[in-house]
Amino acid sequence: MQELMERAKELLASGEVARVLGWKKGENDWDVEPRFFESVDSLQDFVYDGFCGANLSKYMIEAGKKEGKTLVFLKPCDSYSYNQLLREHRVDREKAYIIGVGCKGKLSISKIPFDGIVSVQGASYPDVSENLTVQTLYGTQTVAYKDAMLERCHVCKGKEHVVYDELLGESTDTVDADRFAEVQRIEAMSPEEKFAFFQKELSKCIRCNACRNVCPACSCRKCVFDSTAFNSDQKANTTSFEEKMFHIIRAFHVAGRCTDCGECSRVCPQGIPLHLFNRKFIKDINNLYGAYQAGSDLETKAPLTNFTLDDAEPGVGRG
Repeated sequence: MQELMERAKELLASGEVARVLGWKKGENDWDVEPRFFESVDSLQDFVYDGFCGANLSKYMIEAGKKEGKTLVFLKPCDSYSYNQLLREHRVDREKAYIIGVGCKGKLSISKIPFDGIVSVQGASYPDVSENLTVQTLYGTQTVAYKDAMLERCHVCKGKEHVVYDELLGESTDTVDADRFAEVQRIEAMSPEEKFAFFQKELSKCIRCNACRNVCPACSCRKCVFDSTAFNSDQKANTTSFEEKMFHIIRAFHVAGRCTDCGECSRVCPQGIPLHLFNRKFIKDINNLYGAYQAGSDLETKAPLTNFTLDDAEPGVGRG
């Protein structure tokens, strides 16, 4: 972490960047949040460790409206999201100085199964331990680092940055699960079982809009669900239609553009596995049009925005 902070101070002090977009430590070890640092002194609150799961790419939309260049730290998975925003002309590459940072998997406090957590040791970067030492009100506990990782880290797209100005730190392969295993499990259900599964999950939604607000692919200046012109129920889950359709419509809106960064599920206060909607679309696009990873480059044409005579007709199969 110290190397990242020192580099940020150098770039700020030299005037090459006007601000730094990184992560700010909170009251607790796991209370880490995105933050713009405007001065060298403010970087005393900068942190980078296992709890820095937030994808900073979407914040660069607003950063691009500010004067000067913004230094942003992107993990490998974040760089896919930034690249996708570049494709959609939502960010200005000339106003970003990108430092690609190493990643050894990010943690979720909800995956640490102890009550009364006071502190967590073993999450520092680059010296990540195989086990976390957790101080609780009831004594000291340990949990394997990998068991406390976010779901997305177990099915990581890869530890190579697809866009950067310089790289700092090394990454470790964390893949130990099949990316589409859960999707396949749900596909194997009967229609009634599928409906019951998603009805149960989506009934937890409180329409806080956290998933939409954090999603890099949800970058519309005006969301249809915030418009009074369409007679939607706005934020309240006043009807079962609103409860279900918000997430289904959002998944359709980001189809072919979602990089599978998993931010929607990470920030959901109700623990709804929202990424499963997007991952189902990704799986189907791969099956129908060939393997495609959104944000992997700026040249490859996205399957859903590129017509060819060999395109599949999903309703009748290929041809």
